[in-house]
Amino acid sequence: MLRIGLTGGIGSGKSTVSRLLVELGAVLVDADRIAREVLEPGTPGLAAVVAEFGDGVLSADGSLDRAALAAIVFSDEGARRRLDALVHPLVRQRSAALVAAAPDDAVLVNDVPLLVETGQAGSYDLVVVVAAERETRVARLVGRGLGEADARARIAAQATDEQRRAVADVVLDNSGTPEQLAEQVDRFWAERVEPARG
Repeated sequence: MLRIGLTGGIGSGKSTVSRLLVELGAVLVDADRIAREVLEPGTPGLAAVVAEFGDGVLSADGSLDRAALAAIVFSDEGARRRLDALVHPLVRQRSAALVAAAPDDAVLVNDVPLLVETGQAGSYDLVVVVAAERETRVARLVGRGLGEADARARIAAQATDEQRRAVADVVLDNSGTPEQLAEQVDRFWAERVEPARG
């Protein structure tokens, strides 16, 4: 099994790269998707978040009000650390179960937005960083409906580009067109993944 850690800042294009790698045959373990799963209504994860942050983080239907929680944790470093301490172990546990279920010869891509922040770079055969200019990322986030100040706060709360590059085996530049990004992914697969598979 070839284990690839995929990371990049919010708005960098990790989801696009994940999709392209799956199209080439990779098995994806998506930490963001798992983080949503472990906070579904009725889960111990959601109960723990409510116990820590109060009923104000719940929507009327009992689901997590992500915007309300984000307003708390992206403006308070201590609150974000408390949330991470609750959610990260649950995500790691579920991720480990998905990895164990993958075929032995799989190219396993772990999409981990906070790979650098959580010190996981050494867990992978290859670390791939998706990079894009900060202003490009801000514009993408605003285009998804975030306010500019919120977008900048979320970017500032993550590792810096320099910190990500320091652990990267490969950096994919997503400041250009979708076609240019797809060409880089294809080249990465041909030059790094296929030879590593033997």
